[in-house]
Amino acid sequence: MPKKDYYEVLGIQKGASKDELKKAFHKKAHQYHPDKNKGADAQFKEVNEAYQTLSDDQKRAAYDQFGHAGANMGGGAGGFGGFGWGNPPAGGGGFDFSGAQQGFDMGDLGDIFSDFFNGGRGQQQPARGRDISTEIQISFEEAVFGITKNILLTRQATCDTCSGNGAKKGATMKKCDTCNGKGRVHETRRSFLGTFSTEKICDACAGTGQIPSEYCGTCKGKGVYRKEEEIKIKVPAGIENGEMVRLRGVGEAIRGAQTGDLYVKIHVRAHKTFTRDGNTLLTGISIKLSDALLGMDYPLETLDGAVTLKVPAGINHGELLRVREKGVPNERGRRGDLLVKISVITPTKLSKHAKELIEELKKEGM
Repeated sequence: MPKKDYYEVLGIQKGASKDELKKAFHKKAHQYHPDKNKGADAQFKEVNEAYQTLSDDQKRAAYDQFGHAGANMGGGAGGFGGFGWGNPPAGGGGFDFSGAQQGFDMGDLGDIFSDFFNGGRGQQQPARGRDISTEIQISFEEAVFGITKNILLTRQATCDTCSGNGAKKGATMKKCDTCNGKGRVHETRRSFLGTFSTEKICDACAGTGQIPSEYCGTCKGKGVYRKEEEIKIKVPAGIENGEMVRLRGVGEAIRGAQTGDLYVKIHVRAHKTFTRDGNTLLTGISIKLSDALLGMDYPLETLDGAVTLKVPAGINHGELLRVREKGVPNERGRRGDLLVKISVITPTKLSKHAKELIEELKKEGM
């Protein structure tokens, strides 16, 4: 029987672009894939053969000029890696990529592999438990000085009864029948490239190679279970709003693997008096004009308690005074400073005597 026209096989016009060619190939490959359409082996092979030829500029030019005879010049286009559908290479499993020498672009099959074979990778159990997160709110003072908070957390935890091995107390462990004690099993799938073989962690023993002779009654042999427990969170001194605290091994647990981590996002409530710039605290006070002129001792409340702030005579409105080591601790425990902004209150109404005094000051050039 004569071969069909390759353009007709893919359902495209002779002048179709490479993008149109690729889209047509993907559509036809999905349509005739043997895993989805039993008995369509011949059509699938025909679609592949057409694409191999038309996706190669040199072969396409020869085909357009000489037909199927031109397509076979310089090496045939049939089959993947020198073998046809249903005939894997000697040695069985795995891929033979020698077909790439005949112009076959393996990259174009990425979508198809992803759909049917999960990208060519076997389903693997994670190497560690899942990380989880939560949030807590603390006061401004707690953020500055640090605090330990207790929260209730529900998570997948290691079973306390069996310590995570899934066995009833006193029960012995035996070799897993599913994986024969190896901890991993092979899965073999039939594909248009031959036999597709993957290795995955054994679900029965979670990769340990052993199963209990009697299962734990608490976790039913899983080694983990849902549990509500009180978790202590140590918030370090100097933490800023929005920062995260990481607690290693306090995330989700899975049998036979490392437990994930817990991430705690910290929300810091605003303070009515103080703001923060890194390790520096900022606040402000208002003083009378006479105190600005003559100076004064101001009783200032800090996060550490009351201190006496010495306001020098002649201070200007908007000036900053520094109180050392009353700010936020850094990672080494050293405290930052407290900066106090001075606001001078200018009186709006003056008595007759006050006006006379100011007039005297004015005469003296002040």
